[in-house]
Amino acid sequence: MNPVKGMLLWASQNPSLRRQLPRMPFVKRSVTRFMPGETAEEAIEAAQRMAKDPGIPVTFTRLGENSTELSHAAEATGDYLRLLDCIEELGLDAEISVKLTQLGIDQDPAVTATHVERLVDRSAELGRTCWIDMEATAYVDRTLDLYESVLRRSPDVGICLQAYLRRTYDDVQRLLPLLPTVRLVKGAYREPKELVFTSKTAIDESFARLVGRLVRGGARRVALGSHDTEMIARITSDLGGHEAFEVAMLYGIRSGEQRRLAREGYRVRTLISYGPSWYPWFMRRIAEKPVENTLFALRNLFTTDPR
Repeated sequence: MNPVKGMLLWASQNPSLRRQLPRMPFVKRSVTRFMPGETAEEAIEAAQRMAKDPGIPVTFTRLGENSTELSHAAEATGDYLRLLDCIEELGLDAEISVKLTQLGIDQDPAVTATHVERLVDRSAELGRTCWIDMEATAYVDRTLDLYESVLRRSPDVGICLQAYLRRTYDDVQRLLPLLPTVRLVKGAYREPKELVFTSKTAIDESFARLVGRLVRGGARRVALGSHDTEMIARITSDLGGHEAFEVAMLYGIRSGEQRRLAREGYRVRTLISYGPSWYPWFMRRIAEKPVENTLFALRNLFTTDPR
């Protein structure tokens, strides 16, 4: 692993830095590259801008992981329910994506299951998909178990899988009989070397193989969570077109490519994050392109306007 990337992933999990860095003005300015603001209102305004030509739909996620109190989980669930009502009222093509650690899985898995079921049921009522994010390896089995349970209740639930985990092909085999909805990403957590592919080549091969297996195995819906346009082109070639999958990219990253792909007929969806608890997520985003993004953050030491 790139040593700078390793340092950034370590920093994303460091409690002291988690308390101190978000207070620094240059860090606050830097995070605007990846999210439009901390409030749901700012996220919705960004989605309304995305809905204009070429009309890119969005997925919202409220940042904040590893909640320590069940009251925080209830608050997050309520916020998502209000957000669903708002996007329905506005007529936005939008979905939500949730983290189980934000919904209390470390405190009470049964309560978490209830929260997820409420969000999935409400999403289904509105004809939308509720996504469950994948987190660190300690949560993979619990996430898959809950996903399978909810999927048997409603097809309107998706799961994120990570291509850099060696186990993910077996997880795909496990899920395919249930006709899952899957967003595949490369993976961004700091994990033991024995559990992950560590080279870009190996991760890319895993990603392409998994997409092929999902599509040919009859997954209900497949999304490529990637900003790697070479990989997207490769998979388009492998599958003989782009009709069998959609592309999911983060807000603020390769925006021009998102618009280009949409105009070329790809189904593109932008993931918009919001909320005050953005630090761990932000550091993982920096680590994805460590040199480029670190230089961007450092430039914000000397400016008052990141735009």
